[in-house]
Amino acid sequence: MQTRPLGKTGVELSALGFGCMGLIGWYGERDDAEARETLLQAVDDGVTHFDTATSYQNGDNERFVGETLRDQRREVFLASKYGITRNAAGEVVIDNHPDSLRKAVDASLQRLGTGYIDLYYLHRIDPTIPIEESVGMLGALIVAGKIRHIGLSECSAATLRRAHATHPIAAVQSEYSLWTRDPEQDGVLAACRELGVSLVAYSPLGRGFLAGNFATLSDLPGADHRQSNPRFNAANIEHNSQIASVVSDFAKRKNCTPAQLAIAWVLAQGQDVHVIPGTKRRVRLAENIGALDVKLSEHELQDLNARIKRIGVHGDRQPPGMMKVLGK
Repeated sequence: MQTRPLGKTGVELSALGFGCMGLIGWYGERDDAEARETLLQAVDDGVTHFDTATSYQNGDNERFVGETLRDQRREVFLASKYGITRNAAGEVVIDNHPDSLRKAVDASLQRLGTGYIDLYYLHRIDPTIPIEESVGMLGALIVAGKIRHIGLSECSAATLRRAHATHPIAAVQSEYSLWTRDPEQDGVLAACRELGVSLVAYSPLGRGFLAGNFATLSDLPGADHRQSNPRFNAANIEHNSQIASVVSDFAKRKNCTPAQLAIAWVLAQGQDVHVIPGTKRRVRLAENIGALDVKLSEHELQDLNARIKRIGVHGDRQPPGMMKVLGK
């Protein structure tokens, strides 16, 4: 397994990480037995970086990951997050209050069944709490031995700089893929490089669309959360299918799958970029790992970028409620 440095921490992580959000829900039907075997196979294959969060299945995801990897705890790097909550009406509420963070870390430690969390993110940024207070509490939790490194998720470049001035930030997690280029456009990737912070890219497969896993919403179960994504609604999905076709055609030229091409593109953006595709099936895990063997030349990268730019993406990358809390 290839490795990449995590910012300036001195930690080396597997170049391919594992996003755990969809393991036991969110996307389609659950298959806990297969999900468990997939996690264990990932460890056997050299994957060390596993990413979960308090909000995934209301903590059940952390429990599942912790229980499954308990015997492998010393071999793996666990990342978790807190900050996305919901009120009684089901509306998204962002909470970065220091006392909430302290309680959340303790709860995550219990659910994960571990004495420490390797990387702990603010899942989203709470504009009502100075970032210095939130990061200050996470710094205190490092001193207490409960977490080891601090991350931010979907923050602005300005917030990253303020946070990093309070305590070194190891990573910024953002959606980043062939059709979501926000970190390039909003200055976050440039700020990460200025400060020596890694970018951790989630949804590198465009929630499976770029991999050709579905073509219309009718291909998805009714409970699948992708049903609410604006890029997949009736007004946008037919147009956006042109992008999936470009990825598919380019993959044929490279003798790889569309998923492998999409992951390889993210990895080609620099050694400071990590990727955490998610899956709950061993066959998809093997496919994702195969992306490490796909090399894209500068000419190929430029060609692929130009083709997708000409088409353009229709629709926001997340539902309205979540779009409101991005880039704070």
